[in-house]
Amino acid sequence: MDKRSLGKSSEDYLEAMLMLKEERGYVRSVDIAEHLGVSKPSVSIAVKKLKENGYLEMDRSGFITLTESGHEIAERIYTRHKTLTSFFEMLGVDPEIAQEDACLVEHDLSEETFSALLKHAAEIVDKK
Repeated sequence: MDKRSLGKSSEDYLEAMLMLKEERGYVRSVDIAEHLGVSKPSVSIAVKKLKENGYLEMDRSGFITLTESGHEIAERIYTRHKTLTSFFEMLGVDPEIAQEDACLVEHDLSEETFSALLKHAAEIVDKK
């Protein structure tokens, strides 16, 4: 399953799992629901689908671990999120709006455009 067929929602779940793991050291379905503002049944459906597709594993205690492929996708999306947020803030956008806009853009931006944006941002930083 490539990144385009995975879908924004699944990418959001994987990204949230990575963020929670970094923040708390563990990931549970209830934490994902709280983090994303979705229902526990919605998380159960998404976790089941992601598990079936090999993106995560869940132990008997309900703790979730990303597989290598799940971690790669989550890391890519999370890196894009942080980079885009910083770039938007560098442009003078309010930090909260920059975060929201990064969420909207991070999934759909082509690799070519994202690379060009990174190059441009690096040039701006180098000129300072």
